[in-house]
Amino acid sequence: MSQPSERPRLNVLSREIFLTLYLPSMALSLGLGIAAPVLPAFAKSFDVSFEVATLVVIVYGIGGLLATFPTGYMIDRVGRRPILLVGPMITAAASFLTASAQSFPELLAWRFLGGSAAQMWQLSRLAMIADTAADRERGRMITWMMQVSRATHLFAPALSGFVAYFWDIRIPFVLHGVLVLLAIIPSLRLAKETDPARREGRREVSQPGDWRYIRSELVRPQMLAFLTAQFLANFTRGLTRGGLLYLYAAYTYGAGTVTLGLMATANSFLGLPIGFATGYVMDRWGRKKTIVPGFSLLSVAMVFMTATALFQLPFELFVASYFAVYLSQSITGGNMQVMGSDLAPRRARGRFMAFWRLIAEAGNELSPPAFAIIGGTLGYAASFGTLSIGALSVALIVGLLIRETVGRERGELEAEPPAPVPDGPPTEAASDSTAVPGGSRGRSSLPPP
Repeated sequence: MSQPSERPRLNVLSREIFLTLYLPSMALSLGLGIAAPVLPAFAKSFDVSFEVATLVVIVYGIGGLLATFPTGYMIDRVGRRPILLVGPMITAAASFLTASAQSFPELLAWRFLGGSAAQMWQLSRLAMIADTAADRERGRMITWMMQVSRATHLFAPALSGFVAYFWDIRIPFVLHGVLVLLAIIPSLRLAKETDPARREGRREVSQPGDWRYIRSELVRPQMLAFLTAQFLANFTRGLTRGGLLYLYAAYTYGAGTVTLGLMATANSFLGLPIGFATGYVMDRWGRKKTIVPGFSLLSVAMVFMTATALFQLPFELFVASYFAVYLSQSITGGNMQVMGSDLAPRRARGRFMAFWRLIAEAGNELSPPAFAIIGGTLGYAASFGTLSIGALSVALIVGLLIRETVGRERGELEAEPPAPVPDGPPTEAASDSTAVPGGSRGRSSLPPP
């Protein structure tokens, strides 16, 4: 057996991290930045109703939902790196095909493919961060990845809106595909495999009882509380993902592509400093210091938006509620992913993340249809009110039922021992889930609080 290779050491601001994490994140986020203002007009061009048009958001989420299990399994079977590279390639292909869609069902098919590809990149990237990032660097690495993605929204939505208006509504999707392909070129050379089993040179990367071991991890009380909070968090924030709120503005207030693009750009500009700050706060003082206040504020902002729908307030007040919701969400962006990465076991990590992200994507996928169904039957004030209750529930669950995860050993994170596993986990798995070959994850650049 070959000697265990040295653990790849990632630094939050290193050149390698910029080229293999932040740069692809920026390019991939152009998909959302471009799609958000263009998709409403693109969907309307097929002469469909608002309820039907929401399918462009729903099928994207379904694609991500159905991709979780095969992606998590393949991450363990073939490694993180192959999935990391294939995902963006499929994203680019889906974007090119979206631009060529000649019917609404065809548009939905390519949106489904794009959602599946996005899940491949996200899940493999999260696994690599969990494999390599130090405990007090993981918060910044994940949230800063998301914030550099949002930086593209400073110009991408407005550019997309103007290109669609003055040129053609399909061109932004072509631009997105080209940029994604260019962005993954550095990863072909720089991205290294981080799977602990492969770094240790083990021939068999899967072990008997892996699925049983993961099931025992998932039924721990703290893990059950976290997974419930994760579902509600994504259900609450599903409104702001994939352009559903822009669809609502387009159909309710008649907002055009240029207006929606400018709103998205202004939102990104205002939310960037908040998002970067939350990563530091999580690494310095703990994950709960952003999750609890962030979702509490999001609940209040949703009450404001509920009032705009209930009393049919003018567009200017809707815009104010829009910014309140998005700025509150800037505090919550990525923090549940950070907490989940803290809790992820070292053994069969890809499969654990498949379960975790399945629940997260279920919240994402159920949010748009629930919003549309509740809105169509009870009114959109009821839809926004439901999301407000969901955000408040997340704050209460995390605040009262989940112990702080940063800076703790694996055993301290659990309220009780795991259920017995007949096959038994390997010796490493009995220790801290964040352990790596050769000792702890590494010393953080931040002192403990």
